[in-house]
Amino acid sequence: MTDPIDDVSIGGEMIRLGSFLKYAGLLDSGGDAKEMIIDGLVTVNGDVERRRGRQLHDGDVVEIDGRRVRVRP
Repeated sequence: MTDPIDDVSIGGEMIRLGSFLKYAGLLDSGGDAKEMIIDGLVTVNGDVERRRGRQLHDGDVVEIDGRRVRVRP
């Protein structure tokens, strides 16, 4: 069984990864987001993502600390 995926509506077409981590409540600050991304602890669609400015779109799945969240417009 896989972990559930929570949907988070971003209210638009695109959001950057660092902003999404804060917006979705996965991390508390931009500094935390930067560190987790640089350390390779964040995945997007199953691949490690080290770019805080990565653009996320509808359907992208972000995972951090075992929590999975899907981007929705």
